[in-house]
Amino acid sequence: MATNFLVHEKIWFDKFKYDDAERKFYEQMNGPVTAGSRQLKVMLPNSPEALGQATPGTSSGPGASSGPGGDHSELVVRIASLEVENQNLRGVVQDLQQAISKLEARLSTLEKNSPAHRATAPQTQHVSPMRQVEPPAKKAATPAEDDEDNDIDLFGSDEEEEDKEAARLREERLRQYAEKKAKKPSLVAKSSILLDVKPWDDETDMAQLEACVRSVQLDGLVWGGSKLVPVGYGIRKLQIQCVVEDDKVGTDLLEEEITKFEEHVQSVDIAAFNKI
Repeated sequence: MATNFLVHEKIWFDKFKYDDAERKFYEQMNGPVTAGSRQLKVMLPNSPEALGQATPGTSSGPGASSGPGGDHSELVVRIASLEVENQNLRGVVQDLQQAISKLEARLSTLEKNSPAHRATAPQTQHVSPMRQVEPPAKKAATPAEDDEDNDIDLFGSDEEEEDKEAARLREERLRQYAEKKAKKPSLVAKSSILLDVKPWDDETDMAQLEACVRSVQLDGLVWGGSKLVPVGYGIRKLQIQCVVEDDKVGTDLLEEEITKFEEHVQSVDIAAFNKI
């Protein structure tokens, strides 16, 4: 049961094999390492190894780059190039710092010369604390002073006189406007009416009928032209024109006055009605 449990667990049982292989690889690259000297050998840029100079017992020919020594020299060359690049970057950073310092100095100079910077804050005026002032004691009013107070006109007589003058001017202007309006002739609404006056029969005297119609006299009524129009069977009707003032004479009143002549007039009709 314990064996089955270990089968499903993710355990690196052969880790020692990988450790031995890694140790052998580094021993092949850097040489065997003894137990007493397990320190990392750091190569300086100016050391003979970094400059590519051959040490005693090593060859400096074309075949020197082959094997672990060749890889080691290539690594030294790369480190040297990185050092040079690092120095160049340091020089660029120093130049930038100097430029920034110059800009800051120029900015501070401009701020000092600006008008806003020259303006000084207004001086605050020192205000001494206020002292409480006691109100003067009121004196008892004498009868004479009371009489003087009663004589004082609070509203003023000048305002009353101005009000009276304004009222008088307003009334005067209203009166003048009313008189002017009364003198101005007003427009009278008038109407033109054409009446058809019918007799009883053909034996009716039409001249006498017209005379009866024209005998109607009213205020605002003016008679105009007339003519006889045949109706049929020898009967003719009287068409007569008149002009009336609408406010004084109405059509009902006009018909009522004409129909009073019952011996000659049978009926009265309005043939045309026009506003003037």
